[in-house]
Amino acid sequence: MKRFKSTAIFISLIIFAILFVSSGDGTNQSLYGSSAAKVDNDLTIQDMLTYAIQDEYLAHAEYEAIIAKFGNVKPFTNIIKAEETHIKWLEDAFKAYKLPIPKDEAKKYIKVPETLTKAYEAGVQAEIENIVMYERFLATPLIKSNAYSDLRTLFTNLKNASQNHLEAFKKQL
Repeated sequence: MKRFKSTAIFISLIIFAILFVSSGDGTNQSLYGSSAAKVDNDLTIQDMLTYAIQDEYLAHAEYEAIIAKFGNVKPFTNIIKAEETHIKWLEDAFKAYKLPIPKDEAKKYIKVPETLTKAYEAGVQAEIENIVMYERFLATPLIKSNAYSDLRTLFTNLKNASQNHLEAFKKQL
């Protein structure tokens, strides 16, 4: 009987953990892109590239959904093209390091804002989080080392692009 109770408690804890992790508005951004990068205390090259491409996938999917809802509105129409370029740069980095390119699952994680103003606000927030992620990557000993100067350049370019996108969204507000 004790064994049955222990097993039942264990199964209950697993179910609770699964429900807790997947609760909320149907998204789990804590495990995707910049949100995942925030909580990872042992960043590897593969981790950084994965979080970076996920965040670029996420921005692309969100801006695509915003365009579908509100029409061809700037700066979303311009920035979505830049996101495609960023994804290509990251794919090239994955190939250079012989790492598997993560599947684009960003559509599972987006929520389309109700108004265009909220979409601009979401753009501001997404770019801020993106910048913080790249600054964190650039501060790691791995990326500071000469062995990864190519990734230092890549992450710097991506951060700078996000700063430009941030300014474009701020202008709309």
